[in-house]
Amino acid sequence: MKKLFTALSATLLAAAAFAQAALPSVEGEVRKIDLDAKKITLKHGDIPNLEMTGMTMVFRVSDPALLGKVKPGDKVQFTADKVDGALTVLSIAPAN
Repeated sequence: MKKLFTALSATLLAAAAFAQAALPSVEGEVRKIDLDAKKITLKHGDIPNLEMTGMTMVFRVSDPALLGKVKPGDKVQFTADKVDGALTVLSIAPAN
């Protein structure tokens, strides 16, 4: 039973990592950061996996530490997806 649980856990972790890696990287610009609400406002290009055209909108962040990586005015590359029904930034980094 323990081996089955270990194998199932490893499979689920690998699937989650693959799903996040498969998300498209999107260009954007940070407009506002709300540390208390754990949200970020981004002006962004098209987000294909969400079937969303470019616009400016507020996203939740999966990890509040992401908000410390950028500041308003920064050009960024990010990934986003729907998590528990909310549009959520899963990764973000300053653009090169």
